[in-house]
Amino acid sequence: MALGDVFIEKGTPMFIRTVLALFSGGFATFALLYCVQPMMPVLSHEFSITAAQSSLILSVSTGMLAIGLLITGPISDRLGRKPVMVTALFCAALFTMLGAIMPTWEGILVMRALVGLSLSGLAAVAMTYLSEEIHPQHIGLAMGLYIGGNAIGGMSGRMIIGVLVDYVSWHTAMMIIGGLAMIAAALFWKFLPASRNFRPRSLHPRVLLDGFTLQFRDAGLPWLFLEAFLLMGAFVTLFNYIGYRLLAEPYNLSQSVVGLFSVVYLSGIYSSAKIGSLADKLGRRKVLWSVIVLMLAGVALSMFSPLPLVIVGVLMFTFGFFGAHSVASSWIGRRAIKAKGQASSLYLFCYYAGSSIAGTAGGFAWHYAGWNGIGVFIGGLLLIALMVALRLSKLQPLGVNAKV
Repeated sequence: MALGDVFIEKGTPMFIRTVLALFSGGFATFALLYCVQPMMPVLSHEFSITAAQSSLILSVSTGMLAIGLLITGPISDRLGRKPVMVTALFCAALFTMLGAIMPTWEGILVMRALVGLSLSGLAAVAMTYLSEEIHPQHIGLAMGLYIGGNAIGGMSGRMIIGVLVDYVSWHTAMMIIGGLAMIAAALFWKFLPASRNFRPRSLHPRVLLDGFTLQFRDAGLPWLFLEAFLLMGAFVTLFNYIGYRLLAEPYNLSQSVVGLFSVVYLSGIYSSAKIGSLADKLGRRKVLWSVIVLMLAGVALSMFSPLPLVIVGVLMFTFGFFGAHSVASSWIGRRAIKAKGQASSLYLFCYYAGSSIAGTAGGFAWHYAGWNGIGVFIGGLLLIALMVALRLSKLQPLGVNAKV
C-alpha cells in the first residue's frame, strides 16, 4: 500500500456501491459457471452422448478458468482492475447466450470454454481490487460479502436451471441465465467505483516471472496457496458424494430432495461476511484455524447415521468452509506487497486445482469405503489445513497490517 492511498471506508455510499457491485459480479460469475450442472442429463439425451461426455460442459469451463487465472491477473496489473472485470462479465454473458443457440455439441463446448476463460477476469481480479481500494480494517467484511455473492450465485444457478428445464428447453434456460448475467454486468459497470490506488505494472515476461517468484519468497503466501487447495478440495469432495449417500439406504431420499440440499449454502453466505468481519477485529491468525476446527467437527458429525445429525454436520462444515475461504482470501491482499493480481491468481489457481484433483481423488475413497472413506479422506485434508493454519498463526505481521 503506497503512501497517500485513499481507501473506501465502511458505512460510506461508496462502500455500499462497491460491495453491491462485487456481490452482483460474484453472483453472475458462479451462476454462469455452475448453471449447466442440472442440464447434463438433458444434454446427454439430446446429443446422444454419455454422462462423462456431458460433464465436459462444466469441466471445460473450470479448466479454462484455472488457466485464465494465471493470465488475467497480470493483465489487470497493467491495464487496471475495473476494465478487466467489466469486460470479463460482459464476455461471459455473451458467450453463454451464444452457447444457447449453438447447433452442435462441439460448438457448445467452445462457447463454454470461452465462458470459463472470460470469468477468470473477474475471479482473479475482484480480490485484488478489494484489497487495494477498501480500508484495511474492513477488507474481511467486504471480501466476505463478495464470497457470499459467489455462494448465492452457485446455488441459484443450479436451482434456477434445475426448475426451468422442466418447463422450457435448455436453450431458453441458458438464454435466460445469460440475459440475467448481462444485466448484472451492466449494474457492475455502473456502480463499481474506478480504482484510486491502482499502480500499473509492466507486462514484460521477465517482470511477470519476477512477480510470480516474488510471491513464493514471502513467509506466508505459499502456505495460503496450499490452504486454498486443501480447503476447496475438502469442500468439493463432500458435496460430490453426499448425494450418493442420501440416495442409498437407509435414507432413500428422492433426487429432488437431494437437489434441494444445496440450500445449506445459505449458512456459508452468512459465515463468509460474519467470519470475515470477525477476522478484521480479532486478526486472521486467530480466526482461520478455529473455523477449520469447525469444519472438522462438521465432518465428524456427518459420520453418524441419524439424518438430522448428518444435516447439522454438513451445515457446520459449510459454515466453516466459507468462513475459512473468506479469511484466507482476504489475507492474500494483506500479505502481497507487489503484483497483487498475480498473488490472487495463484491463490485461486490452487483453489480450483484442489477442486479438480482432490474432488476426483475422493471418488476412490467412496468406492472402497463408502462415507467412512470420504470422512477419513476429508479429515486428512483438514488436519493438514489445520497444521498450515497454525503455522500461519505464528507469522510476524507486515508493518501496519497488525491483524493479518
